[in-house]
Amino acid sequence: MHLVPGQHIHLVGIGGFGLSAIARVLLQQGYIVSGSDKARNALVLGLEREGAIIYDGHNPRYVEGAEMLIVSSAIPAEHTEIMAAHELGIPVYKRSDIIAAIMAGQHAIAIAGTHGKTTTTAMTTHILLETNQRPSYIIGGILRNSGTNASIGTGDAFVIEADEYDNMFLGLRPQVEVVTNVEYDHPDFFPTPNSMIDAFSRFVGLLPQNGLLIVCVDDPTAAIFGRNRLVARLPVATYGIENQLAMWQAVNVRVDSGGFNTFDVIHDGRQMGTVQLALPGDHNVQNGLAALIAAHSQSVPFNEAARALKTFQGTGRRFEVRGETDGVVVIDDYAHHPTAIEATLKAVRSRFPQHEVWAVWQPHTYSRTQRLFERYLSAFDPAYADHVLITDIFAAREMPISGVNSAGVVAALAHPDAHHTPKLLDAVNLLEAQVQGPAVIIIMSAGDAPIIGVEFLKRRQQRQSVIETRESKAVSTEPAPETEETTDVPQVQVADTGDDGIDPREKTRMSPPAFMEKLREEQSKRDANDAE
Repeated sequence: MHLVPGQHIHLVGIGGFGLSAIARVLLQQGYIVSGSDKARNALVLGLEREGAIIYDGHNPRYVEGAEMLIVSSAIPAEHTEIMAAHELGIPVYKRSDIIAAIMAGQHAIAIAGTHGKTTTTAMTTHILLETNQRPSYIIGGILRNSGTNASIGTGDAFVIEADEYDNMFLGLRPQVEVVTNVEYDHPDFFPTPNSMIDAFSRFVGLLPQNGLLIVCVDDPTAAIFGRNRLVARLPVATYGIENQLAMWQAVNVRVDSGGFNTFDVIHDGRQMGTVQLALPGDHNVQNGLAALIAAHSQSVPFNEAARALKTFQGTGRRFEVRGETDGVVVIDDYAHHPTAIEATLKAVRSRFPQHEVWAVWQPHTYSRTQRLFERYLSAFDPAYADHVLITDIFAAREMPISGVNSAGVVAALAHPDAHHTPKLLDAVNLLEAQVQGPAVIIIMSAGDAPIIGVEFLKRRQQRQSVIETRESKAVSTEPAPETEETTDVPQVQVADTGDDGIDPREKTRMSPPAFMEKLREEQSKRDANDAE
């Protein structure tokens, strides 16, 4: 593949975290970027502001003028834009085909694992940014400290989340790898656990002889990869919590008086220092330790890295506090695998020991729900979740599987208070009727369930406002002060235009060549106005 800045690259499914990050990097590298998706979201709107040409929905004419297509893993081969590209002789690539070319010439730090890869990638990126390493990065979520999921820096390092799905990570050429853990997932792509382990083995095999492998030995499969590399006398750094076999250990894990998740770090028997994290849970201690080691591999002093990590605010939808009202805290989390659910619920109980915990889970994909069914039944321990709500399955890229449904999960779940709330609104209604503070609502979803928290907060805040207004009127004995009268000013609706001066609605009706011509016309007008 030969990439040259100025080429027109079209991305199908540009609204997802994977392709939106690649699109952002391509824009910053000087490419013309267009893309299509079935719906607009914050990622798409951000890309449009940065100069991407965005089309609503999918249409064969959107690929006209493009020199190559990049398609999301969720896009089927018979997709209308892919078929049109084939007819026009436009090459079509997956993420794994293009990612190495995008990162060419930089020191790649690739962070993989069934769980924790997004947070660990974000932590590593944040440390390097805070210590003035100026890294480039691609993260499968929004880094709250920077407000974005990707950027091109001027430093040597390129930190990237190495996604195992669709074997995306096999397209990388890393110099440093992190493997947080390996546990079976994505049964729609990996037919067996061994097929997934084999993919991770091939990923580890991408490291050059002098490349560094960082592995968590608390995880048995990741530990095997580390042991094999040690036997081969190749560079490896192992880490874990209270694990005597680990080169880097997190010990004395506790919550300090300020609420920070705190631990001491020992490296090869030497005390390195104390680390404080704003995120709860042992899994985040492991993630933080991995990020510290990755930063150490880039010659960042430990104390500087630890100081930076203390200011890490997390990533979107990873233990993200959406709001608090009437003594009820609402948190979003991406957990959808049984192990991730267990870890998240433990973290909630650790952070809020005196609160009732309402666990809301939206199962993600029929195949995952079917293959991991038994594991889900033990994921909702009543010691960590007082109440459980399970919505219908978020299908994502799949068609329904006969006999696989959320009602079956609820029926088999050995929990004293589990509810099937099929629609998202059903969950909102139940929560609104029953939740009393102090309580935590933890919404675990890789789909669209976060709207449950948004709607709950809106209703509770409206109710609280009404109560406060009534109380204020009841207490007040003074006449209301006179106020100046105001007149309603009619609002004139003006079509929103982007920075390019073109109505976004018009863009969706234009082919790419027509859009580029229109763009040149608008630029000429602005140039003429500037000259005047």
